[in-house]
Amino acid sequence: MPAPAARDKIKPLRALVGVVRRANARGRRVVFTNGCFDLLHAGHVKLLEHARRQGDLLIVGLNSDRSVRALKGPGRPVFSQRDRALLLAELQSVDYVTIFNERTPQRLIERLRPDVLMKGADWRSGQIVGSDVVRRKGGRVVRFPLLKGYSTTALIQRMKKVA
Repeated sequence: MPAPAARDKIKPLRALVGVVRRANARGRRVVFTNGCFDLLHAGHVKLLEHARRQGDLLIVGLNSDRSVRALKGPGRPVFSQRDRALLLAELQSVDYVTIFNERTPQRLIERLRPDVLMKGADWRSGQIVGSDVVRRKGGRVVRFPLLKGYSTTALIQRMKKVA
């Protein structure tokens, strides 16, 4: 069966609620992670590959442009939400991408109720948004070690020095 086109992997939350219900009914384990994914780099790719190995279906919550600006400040994101969503959707490890406007993915996690919640190890266990929802369901929260030298903010700073 051919792989779905990247644009077909980008879905609104309401569509993904049904996808998750059907996956759960078939006994499939749903994994969720989220982030800005501005300047997609090897650290992101490794996290997403690891996340995908934790289950059968990986959904990525992507901060919207407005959300990224609120979190990271003016000048961010570097790439638009459309471009960032397409880049993520092109990755083999990613099954679906959904864009959210809020500062945190709490609403997404409450609606999707994933079996596994994946975050980078830069997040302390008690800080991971939605971890309570996942644990109440009997799911797991997994922290992935960061790849040394990979940080979008650090990469932007390096590029400014070169420019």
